[in-house]
Amino acid sequence: MTFSKQELLNEITFRTSRSGGKGGQNVNKVSSKVELNINIKLSSHFTIEEKELLVQKLSNRINSKGILQIVTEEQRSQLHNKERSLDKLIILINKALYKPKPRKLSKPKKSAIEKRLKSKQLTALKKMSRSRNFND
Repeated sequence: MTFSKQELLNEITFRTSRSGGKGGQNVNKVSSKVELNINIKLSSHFTIEEKELLVQKLSNRINSKGILQIVTEEQRSQLHNKERSLDKLIILINKALYKPKPRKLSKPKKSAIEKRLKSKQLTALKKMSRSRNFND
């Protein structure tokens, strides 16, 4: 299941602050650091099962109030950081809600079994030829 940015924007809150690190005067003047917050438990876009799965898989990113928080300060532009944090959110949600297909059990082919047994037999013969009493 995929979610679009527009669907999630209604439930997301952004908080901006001044970013640290390199940037010269831009760091001191512009609030380019972006904190994206979304309350998974109160969200209307997810079913109950999806909410439980998200809380379980993203437990290390969700605080005690049930809010998923993503902090981005990679770019010098606040707009780019907002877009980047939205992208990160969608990737996190899609990874958490992904269910792998169950593996179908299969038997090895007859030719593969014969090939394996043949190689084992050759190895055994090779080792037997190295022993001292092979010609006895």
